[in-house]
Amino acid sequence: MLSLKNLENYADVLLWALATAKKAALKKNEIVLIQYDLPALGLAEILYGRLLDMGIHPVQRMGATCRMEKSFYRKADSKQLLFLAPGDKDLYKKINGRIFLHAPESLTHLKDIDPAKIGKAVVSRKALKDILDRREERRQYSWTLCLLPTEELARQAKMTLRQYTQQVIKGCYLDKDNPVGEWKRIHQEATAVKKWLSSLSVKDFHLESANMDLRITPGEKRRWAGVSGHNVPSFEVFVSPDWRGTEGFYFANLPSFRSGNYVENVRITFAKGKAVRVEAGKGETFVKKQLAMDEGANRLGEFSLTDKRFSRIDRFMAETLFDENFGGKEGNCHVALGSSYSDTFSGDPARLTPALRKKLGFNDSALHWDLVNTEPKTVTAHLTNGKKIVIYDRGLFTI
Repeated sequence: MLSLKNLENYADVLLWALATAKKAALKKNEIVLIQYDLPALGLAEILYGRLLDMGIHPVQRMGATCRMEKSFYRKADSKQLLFLAPGDKDLYKKINGRIFLHAPESLTHLKDIDPAKIGKAVVSRKALKDILDRREERRQYSWTLCLLPTEELARQAKMTLRQYTQQVIKGCYLDKDNPVGEWKRIHQEATAVKKWLSSLSVKDFHLESANMDLRITPGEKRRWAGVSGHNVPSFEVFVSPDWRGTEGFYFANLPSFRSGNYVENVRITFAKGKAVRVEAGKGETFVKKQLAMDEGANRLGEFSLTDKRFSRIDRFMAETLFDENFGGKEGNCHVALGSSYSDTFSGDPARLTPALRKKLGFNDSALHWDLVNTEPKTVTAHLTNGKKIVIYDRGLFTI
């Protein structure tokens, strides 16, 4: 397990990350919500005390246990499935920050639940997501999240708990004398990469690997984002493309755990921006039902690349937060099916109205599901002037 010093370093990094994501220091009398799974209680307690010391109003909420989640999906009737607790909307309209401490005790406890039922509950909570999205666009709110090791995560990743814990420590730079200083350095270096990518006038990106041949259209008024403090760890840089220009096929060679289900070897074929064929070595029915959750669930919401020089993560972690930031020998790319990120709009995100989102091809959905590929790959940018440039090769940006 993480030592007290590790937890204190983690708290330092998370508070830096939240302020970085918010693009402003936390202010006295602001409200920060701490959401945590039961195994993360120790870190939640440290953060609670730190926020009080800063003059912040901390609000704590422990997530449902695996047994609670399973009972909910087995027993909830149609009204209970869509129920939003009184006060949730009012709280979300007022919080200035949120820190989520993810520490799952099971990853497959919902495998026997109808995925369509899970999807309905997710869609019902989109109203809360929309509130937070609008507040973030106005810079009134931001968030960050992290992962704490558990026996279940270690088992699913085929490691001992000690090995898994060491990967978390290494991946988050918690073993350094000054972890926040390390993250500031990474943030600065990634910013240079984002500026370079955003400066390119790109018609489309062409992803090629042993099992992928995909074209992605970035679209108009886009900028690259990432390493922004929203996730700890975070080494990826990403853009939310114009979903209408997606063509070809994508393959996720890393497995994925989602909503208590396990899937592997997901292969998706896109035509005219939509997923027209979905295959998976395991969990294919679940994938298909997730992508049928709503109108935007079968469209692309994100395209991301990770430079292996930033990331120290070199093993499958059975958790997307780490797996989407995999470094290893070849880096990684991932795409997300579902919702787009408004911070990849090159203008003021607060002015990204629903009509403008639709016009520019920003996708909207209750789903956002990252699927990761760690194969050796090349990404070529086909520029609007007819030239082309390799921007990413074998895990490295070519800047």
